[in-house]
Amino acid sequence: MILHAQSLWLNVHRTTVKAQFNDPSGTATVVEDAGVKFRQKIVYLKSLKINPTKALELNPNLRSAPISTINSVAQCLSSVGLDTAEIGRILDMYPQLLTVDPYSHIYPVVDFLLHVVKLPFPEIGKSICRCPRLLVSDVDSQLKPAFDFLTELGFVGPNRLTSQTTLLLVSSVESTFMPKMEFLMGLGIEYDVVRNMVLRSPRLLTLSVEKNYRPKVEYFLKEMNGDLEEIKKFPQYFSFSLERKIKPRHRLLMDYGFLMPLSEMLKVSDGEFIVRLVEKRLQMTENKHL
Repeated sequence: MILHAQSLWLNVHRTTVKAQFNDPSGTATVVEDAGVKFRQKIVYLKSLKINPTKALELNPNLRSAPISTINSVAQCLSSVGLDTAEIGRILDMYPQLLTVDPYSHIYPVVDFLLHVVKLPFPEIGKSICRCPRLLVSDVDSQLKPAFDFLTELGFVGPNRLTSQTTLLLVSSVESTFMPKMEFLMGLGIEYDVVRNMVLRSPRLLTLSVEKNYRPKVEYFLKEMNGDLEEIKKFPQYFSFSLERKIKPRHRLLMDYGFLMPLSEMLKVSDGEFIVRLVEKRLQMTENKHL
């Protein structure tokens, strides 16, 4: 926990104090003192499993920041339920957080999640752990516009945002959400249907149009001779890998001469999928002998 990191820092601090008492002439220079404090800082960062070299490169202000600043950030994150490993991972990912004032940069995000998004307090830490980028997103220019859009779209009541879906808040309405909606509507799917698809499978709002939607739609329509009604009923189709799951399973079905709804074809494990193929083959053989 954070206490372990603090104890490492205190050990270095005690050594420094002892050295000062053993120097009766009092000739320790300011430079030497700064060097000791810098080494203490490096020890503290390493105790949190933060890469000091990367952190100093990405956040030059860290060099002159006191340990108390870093510790206040770590304590802030600990207060919302994150453990030491999670705190270290987050601060290593976003070292700019190491020198911020928690009251002006972190607590406003926590307050937004708690009072606007209305996440239960135990979910705040889970939300941040799942999407640390929330902590470096401005409430007014990023989180609130995304929340307003999602609320209007229907993420309310039973569909309200949870710690699983608050990652949507870091996405841009104009460059992330709208292109997905427009692509699906461009296929001839009505807005209300697209809206329901997104509410059933929120991940649809995060997938790439060019790398995900377009190639999967083309394969579904051209190679599988599919009907868009199936995608309307099973929007999770877009969440499965085209090369690793959709194509191999579709080809197996073609080899066996079988048809299968998208949900049955994709939701089961590889082993269960093979079992279903064998069962269908046996059933077909039995029917031939009747």
